[in-house]
Amino acid sequence: MAGLLVGCSSATGDEPAAAAPTKPTTPIPSVVGGTVPVPTVTPNTAKPTDAAVPPALPEQATVPPPAEAGPVSSKNLPPADKLGNGWKTYTDPGGAEAGFLGNDTWTRQREAHQAAYEALPVGCANKLPTGALPVPQYALQASYRTGNDGPATALLLRFGDAGKASAYYSGYQARMAACGSPEDAQLGVEELWSEKSAAAAVRRYAGAESFTEVSVVRGSTIALVAAQLAEPDTDWTRSVTPELEAVIDSA
Repeated sequence: MAGLLVGCSSATGDEPAAAAPTKPTTPIPSVVGGTVPVPTVTPNTAKPTDAAVPPALPEQATVPPPAEAGPVSSKNLPPADKLGNGWKTYTDPGGAEAGFLGNDTWTRQREAHQAAYEALPVGCANKLPTGALPVPQYALQASYRTGNDGPATALLLRFGDAGKASAYYSGYQARMAACGSPEDAQLGVEELWSEKSAAAAVRRYAGAESFTEVSVVRGSTIALVAAQLAEPDTDWTRSVTPELEAVIDSA
């Protein structure tokens, strides 16, 4: 611009015309407002393949989630009274601290990769097994209150086939078994019992409450039920296992 202004002010009818400016050889990048170069960004559209690795983007909380996750819905969970005496469903209002917006019901769809990753034990004192874990196709979370009005949740993970569900379940159980329960760890895991397709354990978080957990795999679906109980209750974990097995993988 400065060069053009100088040329206009100094030229007269008796002087030779100014030479035309040469065209730059380096391409000029596209700009916003004439000042800031715009980088070319190619979004990553590849589907996640490892549930043991956190998602590239966190789960969004911009709208209330659906009450169903594809084919998975409340019908894939036992009635609340089958999970314990005095149990009832709970409509979680969500909020900023909870990280999601309430949808006025007791079940909500989860981003499947995020849910499967968050279900794994984190903060253990011992080194955990490594290796990729399958990512589920769908995830549904349900909220309850126990007979003592303690919090409880159920997470259903539906995979593409039974082989993928079994692979995730094996990796999950291997990590839970390796976690250990030293007092100075962020998380300690105490196994109550374990079978081929079901197990129970207690998760103890440093400076926080403990949760008794039941895990079940049936066909292409995994159920993880965690409840804050006054004391770990092996009888309770045994009683809810067949109730979960009966419905979690139904169509």
